[in-house]
Amino acid sequence: MIVDCHCHAGSGDGFTGPWDTSAPLRDYLKRAERAGITHTVVFSAFHSNYRHANRQVATIVQQLPERLIGFAFINPKSDAGRVEEMVSEAVRRYGFRGIKVHEHDGRITREVCEVARAYRLPILYDVMGDVTTVDLVAAEYPTVNFIIPHLGSFADDYRAQLAMVDKLVRLTNVYTDTAGVRRFDLLRDAVQRAGAHKVLFGSDGPWLHPGVELAKIRELRLPRRDERLVLGGNLWRLLGRPAAQFERPRLPQPAPGLTRRAGRAAFAALGP
Repeated sequence: MIVDCHCHAGSGDGFTGPWDTSAPLRDYLKRAERAGITHTVVFSAFHSNYRHANRQVATIVQQLPERLIGFAFINPKSDAGRVEEMVSEAVRRYGFRGIKVHEHDGRITREVCEVARAYRLPILYDVMGDVTTVDLVAAEYPTVNFIIPHLGSFADDYRAQLAMVDKLVRLTNVYTDTAGVRRFDLLRDAVQRAGAHKVLFGSDGPWLHPGVELAKIRELRLPRRDERLVLGGNLWRLLGRPAAQFERPRLPQPAPGLTRRAGRAAFAALGP
C-alpha cells in the first residue's frame, strides 16, 4: 500500500495557471496506478470560494472512495469566522480527514488551528518558504500535527529547506512531504537527521508525475520499515487510523449527502 499525501483535484475559478484553473485527475490516476500508488489525498486547486470547491472535491472522492481521501481547503482570510462550519461540513458530511492551508491565500490563523485541534485533524500548510512560521504554530498548538509540504519551499529555496530539516528534528508535531523537492541530498538529510517517521511521500499531482516523485523515495534506499513509513504509514498514523488498517484500510464510503447525479457530473472533472 502506497499513499500519496498531496494531490489537487477539480477546477479552480482563476486563470493565471493550472494551479487555479484545472486539476484533472484522469491521467494522474493512470500514472499512480502504474506506479503502485493505491491511495491519494486530494484537495482543491486554488479557488475564490473554498466551500464550493470542497463540495466539488467531495463529489470526486465519492466516485473513488476506495482510492481518494479528501482534505478541506480553507482560506484563513476570506473564510474567517466560518472555518468551524466549513470543516464540520467537510468532516461530517463528506468524510474528509484533514485541512489544507496555503500561504498564497493568507497566513494560518488561530481559528484554523483551533478547529483542527477540536476535530483532531492534521493541517497540510504550505508556508511558501516562510519557515519561521513553523516554530510559532507548532509551539502554540502542540497537539496539532502540521505537514509542511515541499520541505518548506516549492520554489527550491535552499535556505528555507535547509532550515526546515532542523525544524523537523526539533519539533515533534511537525512533518514534511516530498512533493516537488528537487535537492535530493536535502531530502536524504531530512530522513537521516529527523527520522523516516517525519517524512511523507507526496507528488503534488496532477501537475507533477506521481511515478517520478515516487522514484525519489525508492532512491533513498531506506530500510523496508522506514520506506513503509514514508510511503504511507506516517500519513495513516496522522489520520488517526490503527496501524493494522494500513494493510487492510477501511476508507470512507460515498457520503450520504451527495447525490449520484452530482457525483457523475463531478467525475467529468477528472479530465479527458
